[in-house]
Amino acid sequence: MTERKIRVLVAKPGLDGHDRGAKVVARALRDAGMEVIYTGLRQTPVMIAEAALQEDVDAVGISILSGAHMALVPRVIELLKANGQERVKIFLGGIIPDEDVPTLKQMGVAGIYGPGTSTDDIVRDVREAVVDSLTR
Repeated sequence: MTERKIRVLVAKPGLDGHDRGAKVVARALRDAGMEVIYTGLRQTPVMIAEAALQEDVDAVGISILSGAHMALVPRVIELLKANGQERVKIFLGGIIPDEDVPTLKQMGVAGIYGPGTSTDDIVRDVREAVVDSLTR
């Protein structure tokens, strides 16, 4: 019997049109053996939550460079919970001010990554968080 691959949705919400970092992370996750679904640019929180539900993902990676993280991330979390997806882990990458990190973590964001973060660290964190949630 083969082990099920971790499924990760990588999303770019809002009007931010820069997706190079999201694509780099998506490729690193894929190269680490995970199934990755990339939503493309300009996704709404509703679109992200719906895709997460339809794709039955274990984690959602959100990339935001626009500064709208305190509006968009809580809405995605709210919609995932409304869909019964409390077990889905949320990861956030982009330009996130240090003062917002504790609030985002308290909301349930499992990992927050800025520019220059090693993709090995992201892969490890996603794997650990998902495996931990599946073994509970």
